[in-house]
Amino acid sequence: MDLLISMDKSANTFIWGSVMVVLLLGTGIYLSLQTGFFAVKKLEHIFKHTLFNMFDKKSSGEGEITPFQAVTTALATTIGTGNIVGVATAIALGGPGAIFWMWVSAFFGMTTKFAEVVLSILYREKTEDGRFLGGPMYYLKNGMNSKLLAGIFAAFAALAAFGIGNMVQAHSIASAMKETFELDPLMTGVVLAVITGIVLIGGLKTIVKVTEKVVPFMAIVYILGSVLVLISNAEQIIPSLQTILSAAFTPAAATGGFMGGTLRLSLQHGLSRGVFSNEAGLGSGSIAHGAAKTDSPVKQGFWGIFEVFVDSFVICTMTALVILTSGMWTYGTSGAVLTAQAFESSLKGGGYLVSLSITLFAFSTLIGWSYYGERGAEYLLGPKVIPFYRVLWIPFLLIGATGKLNVLWGVSDTLNALMAVPNLIGVIMLSGVVIEAQKEYFGEIEKGKIDDKS
Repeated sequence: MDLLISMDKSANTFIWGSVMVVLLLGTGIYLSLQTGFFAVKKLEHIFKHTLFNMFDKKSSGEGEITPFQAVTTALATTIGTGNIVGVATAIALGGPGAIFWMWVSAFFGMTTKFAEVVLSILYREKTEDGRFLGGPMYYLKNGMNSKLLAGIFAAFAALAAFGIGNMVQAHSIASAMKETFELDPLMTGVVLAVITGIVLIGGLKTIVKVTEKVVPFMAIVYILGSVLVLISNAEQIIPSLQTILSAAFTPAAATGGFMGGTLRLSLQHGLSRGVFSNEAGLGSGSIAHGAAKTDSPVKQGFWGIFEVFVDSFVICTMTALVILTSGMWTYGTSGAVLTAQAFESSLKGGGYLVSLSITLFAFSTLIGWSYYGERGAEYLLGPKVIPFYRVLWIPFLLIGATGKLNVLWGVSDTLNALMAVPNLIGVIMLSGVVIEAQKEYFGEIEKGKIDDKS
């Protein structure tokens, strides 16, 4: 076991070094340049068709679920423990500067995720029983004509789901319950397994019914709690932002229980935690969007931009500022415990808020990722594998609930990177299709062929 852990750590360090920096940032930078940074310039237009149109359940075009249900399912997997545990882990291991690199990955990741969603809609398939299947495996197969890369992505998605979407989430819930209520992690795992099993029986329809209710509620509650903490620590907000910026380019000095961090660690943990949180570059979120009812791939792509913005620039930033303004990051703790301590230090009952948030965030993430994983398995082995995949999903929740956090994060990071590589190759090779779709959409608006108010 120690040998396997050591090998995974070495692979993780290599993959999340220059390889992923070039692939992730390079892809995002290239797409941003080629699309004229429209994700920023057209943010008002994008918000009009996402945030300010969020609860409009009217949708045209083919698909299984509404655009809102698609985005809440995707947000269910992005707004998760990455926003609470991931941010705390990034700061604990890479220092405050890791948050800057998380922002950088999100800035360019908005356009990357837009591209993934557009391609997912363009190249999705409809099954004989009326289901719509999208995601990287389909644009790799139908767009790039590469069944090899499609199969590689599907295989790693099916496997990575057990890490990022299952065991890490279960561990986060179990840790929060133990820290706050002193509940046995195994007992938490058992209860979680039962509830999850009930939801998974209903498939996508049940999953979206859960996510469209849970996601908005949990996001609002967590944001309000964060705002209360930041109000009480208002005088530390500017110094904390300055610390993030300065630590991004200079080694973070040891202080209190924090052992200090190098620039490489800051960059590595910032990027890896950023991808873990907003999933831009993984391609996973586009699987949910592939089932959306829409007649415009570009409009559906706007939701991808919205997801990254809300996840990274709003919720992750709030978590980071709560931790840094509280000063608890220097005490040597990490993960959910660090975030809970930061909230509790400034808000009575803050630890309970974090436990509730982690539970809801992680639960919505694990049911969303179960869908992603089974779509990967279905691509490889056909629809008959779905019941077996769902059954297999349950015992891994128990393993995650009782496992070691550092091992689970390491395995998840490695599998995430292996899943991202074929996806990013596809996005780059098909970037011309995305760029043309984006230019055509805004060109038709300028010509009056598309009503900008619709």
